[in-house]
Amino acid sequence: MIRTSKLLVIDETGETLGIIALEDALRVAENRGFNLVEVSPDSDPPVAKIMDYGRFKFNLAKKDKENRKRKKQVSVKEIKLRPKIGDHDFDFKVRHAIEFIEGGHKVKVTIMFRGREMAHTETGYDVLNKFIAKLEEYARPDMTPKLEGRNLIVTMLPKKSS
Repeated sequence: MIRTSKLLVIDETGETLGIIALEDALRVAENRGFNLVEVSPDSDPPVAKIMDYGRFKFNLAKKDKENRKRKKQVSVKEIKLRPKIGDHDFDFKVRHAIEFIEGGHKVKVTIMFRGREMAHTETGYDVLNKFIAKLEEYARPDMTPKLEGRNLIVTMLPKKSS
């Protein structure tokens, strides 16, 4: 919202037209087929630019879309294990975790306990530590394994590739 009657006006090519009255600046913009847009209201005098406002908004939206496209989305993939997992199943889960990590994803490893297995959580910690050791070359844990209810959880972060 333009409040003062005098503005520093810049035309569509970027050249300064000088300090002009608001009505005259609006007339010049209208004669050229453009809009008068206030770009710096806090300066003294305020700065207004003659431009095609619709095209300006379109270009901003286009740049924003391009920036979102380039931004890498990191998601968290979850791998669930049990304390009494077999060797083949364990190796299969490790291979999947390596694929996820090489894809740039974080991997949340969960060991689920059922029934009386809660009395022997140390077996879950052993399995989880073995899993972390297998992934040592590809990822690092973001914290020590944590027991939350009936689940033992750790998140593995990809190591920076050199």
